[in-house]
Amino acid sequence: EIDLPEGTDEHSEPVYQKSVENFKMFQDKGWLVQDDKEMYYIYAQTMDGRTQYGLCACAYTGDYWNDVIKKHELTRKEKEDDRMINVLRNDANIEPVFFTYPQNDKIDAIINKVVKNTKPVYDFVADDGFGHHFWLIDDDEDIKNITEIFAKEIPHTYVADGHHRTAAAARVGKEHEKENKNHTGKEEYNYFLAVHFPDNQLKIIDYNRV
Repeated sequence: EIDLPEGTDEHSEPVYQKSVENFKMFQDKGWLVQDDKEMYYIYAQTMDGRTQYGLCACAYTGDYWNDVIKKHELTRKEKEDDRMINVLRNDANIEPVFFTYPQNDKIDAIINKVVKNTKPVYDFVADDGFGHHFWLIDDDEDIKNITEIFAKEIPHTYVADGHHRTAAAARVGKEHEKENKNHTGKEEYNYFLAVHFPDNQLKIIDYNRV
């Protein structure tokens, strides 16, 4: 709704259409590009002198329903519906979810190696003073090892922030599954983007509602 007149209902159709328009514009301008192959990414955030390193990866919608992805909040249907509409209009998950997972030395070693030995694709401090840093994990052996470690050694991931986005993505996957008679579970609609931060790097900050 940022590009629409002040007071516009943020759940109205013009807002969703503006999202579609802007998403296409980002691609047309080359700000969003399709990589040549599947990769993992590292996204690090720096705030108040401390940095946390997250792994950008697709989460599986089936893991939401099977409770492999752990939740700690209840969600409201109207908020889920809003995010569902946005995903369906764009045919994409526009905003990644914030997940955490039990710290793992092997994953830490891979991330540390990439951070120390490769130049970040993006590295800047925003106007609010927060630093943002982004690396590609494009080595096939590293990709294979990360996948195997998550499969064998990390039984659960946890929603740190984004319960409604996660629920919406899972519901979108269910809708597409119902519509696809040849559903296999490997289609793109079965996955949504999340940034996974190890639990030992997180700092819990007050979020007080009055």
